[in-house]
Amino acid sequence: MHVTRIGEAKPYETRGHFDMVGLRLQGEEASASGFASLGLSHFLPGGGAESSASAIEKIYIVLTGAVTVVTDDGETVLGPLDSCWLASGERRSIINRSTLPASMLVILPVRDR
Repeated sequence: MHVTRIGEAKPYETRGHFDMVGLRLQGEEASASGFASLGLSHFLPGGGAESSASAIEKIYIVLTGAVTVVTDDGETVLGPLDSCWLASGERRSIINRSTLPASMLVILPVRDR
């Protein structure tokens, strides 16, 4: 078992994101997870991610606040404990349109190391 205490989680940079701090909880450099990485993203009001598509699928789970996820099919607001799955290659952007910070778990399959 590998435990990551929130006070010891390391921040990581994510290209195309703004007014956001990401913390790696599991996988990648945080643990030897062989199937997924888990990040915790904190978005300030107005913060988000530019429109882009990724070669890997993603799962988002909002913990606090609200974020709007925009895809080619439209947009939806995710609130606490709402989640969404994005297919590989699916274009999306994220924006926190509220006046409060939002926190979201991000689950990604492990990339080739």
